[in-house]
Amino acid sequence: MQSKNVVLRDVLEADLPTFYEHQLDTEAAQMAEFPSRDWASFMAHWKKVMSDPSNILKTILVDGQVAGNIVSWAQAGEREIGYWLGRECWGKGIATAALTEFLALVKTRPLYGYIAKHNAASRRVLEKCGFAVCREDREEIVLVLGAN
Repeated sequence: MQSKNVVLRDVLEADLPTFYEHQLDTEAAQMAEFPSRDWASFMAHWKKVMSDPSNILKTILVDGQVAGNIVSWAQAGEREIGYWLGRECWGKGIATAALTEFLALVKTRPLYGYIAKHNAASRRVLEKCGFAVCREDREEIVLVLGAN
């Protein structure tokens, strides 16, 4: 069942404690193949991310509550996208709704999403939003939107 009240807004410093708690979730970290950070490392990372004007950073709100984040950045000549939701929001269509809204804001193409090979849920979200597999290796799948 998809939530009808998914909204994106700019990331605020007040959102960071919730993001921090989300990334501490062991199951979520395993799904993302991304290690959790301690508070100091987490805050240093977000300070750096928030200070780069080329990054596009949005907080995902569901019914007015912080549910996660969706971001885009440039790396190795590609514009990439990533998102993270609190586990209580999984399986409800929230990531798909947030990504759909984000793609209406971020017009840069091609846009790349890197996912852990075992993260079928994230792959489904990207594919529902028009991304297609462009390459993969033993551990990772790369999907792209708008490749020629």
